[in-house]
Amino acid sequence: MSKRIVIALSSVLLAVLIMAGTVLVADAAGPEKIPNGVTIGGVDVGGLTGEQARERVDRQLLGKLSRPIRVTHKGRSWTLTPASAKIRVHFDGAIEQAIQLGETGNAFSRVYRRLTGERTERDLDTRSTYSKAGLTRLLDRVQKGVARDPKDASVELVGAKLELTKSRDGLRLDRDRVASRVRKALLNPSAPSRVRAATIKRQPTISTAKIRAQYKTALVANRGTFKLTLYKNLKPVKSYGISVGKAGNDTPAGKYAIQNKAVNPAWNVPQSDWAGDLAGTVVPGGVPENPLKARWMGIYDGVGIHGTSDDSSIGTNASHGCLRMHVPDVIELYSRVPVGTPIWIV
Repeated sequence: MSKRIVIALSSVLLAVLIMAGTVLVADAAGPEKIPNGVTIGGVDVGGLTGEQARERVDRQLLGKLSRPIRVTHKGRSWTLTPASAKIRVHFDGAIEQAIQLGETGNAFSRVYRRLTGERTERDLDTRSTYSKAGLTRLLDRVQKGVARDPKDASVELVGAKLELTKSRDGLRLDRDRVASRVRKALLNPSAPSRVRAATIKRQPTISTAKIRAQYKTALVANRGTFKLTLYKNLKPVKSYGISVGKAGNDTPAGKYAIQNKAVNPAWNVPQSDWAGDLAGTVVPGGVPENPLKARWMGIYDGVGIHGTSDDSSIGTNASHGCLRMHVPDVIELYSRVPVGTPIWIV
């Protein structure tokens, strides 16, 4: 081999050695930096040292998570403050993984990445924690704020008129759904910080529909005005003149129901002094001696609604406790009132 070739080869070898040494020195001298393209919890840490990355993640990620979370419901809101939430972000492990990504390969590949800015697309997860006690206290406050007992529908007599109180659904907080939404807002900075309070309806025992069906027909007897009012679907449709009990034989006040009905009823005469010789007997229906004319609608303990031949008594206290009506009126009413119809006597 000629001397010239030897010198040339030696020069090439020397150049390679110098270049390799330079690479090794550059690799050893360069700070341990995270490759470009690496993110931690969505925060870009490419090109940073471990300490720089730690400061950036702590500032940006914790700053995004340290925000009040508001639970809302129909114009009201309840707030979980950062102090109560006690958010903590744990990312030391992610920092170590990011640094290790920069240490992969050999000295040449590492120096090449630094020189060319080659990207390593990786997003490393962090772990965040919060105060479970703080979340529980928030849910307790929201529950108290939204909770509502169901209300049954009812029908009451107010001022001698029937009034319907409609049913209302109750509410309770759907704690599992709301807790899940709040946790997401606490741990995910991109999640909304306003959370809607999901609720679950509590059905009343007696609905408005049920009470309307129960009171499709109703009666109100007003002893002061001598009027018997027929209600259909809780609306007054017609009033009739009546006679009520006289002193000592008062028509009993209260809420009752039509117990039985009869056409041209027999009269079971009560054992009372006013009944005279008829006391304790049964007078057939349709005969002159029977004061129960045309129709009978029994109410309570021998008291009922019936027709009368004494039309002049209507509008007075004249009966022995029953509600008397004109015969045409009692016949009409009879066909419109089923057994079981509630009746208020006031």
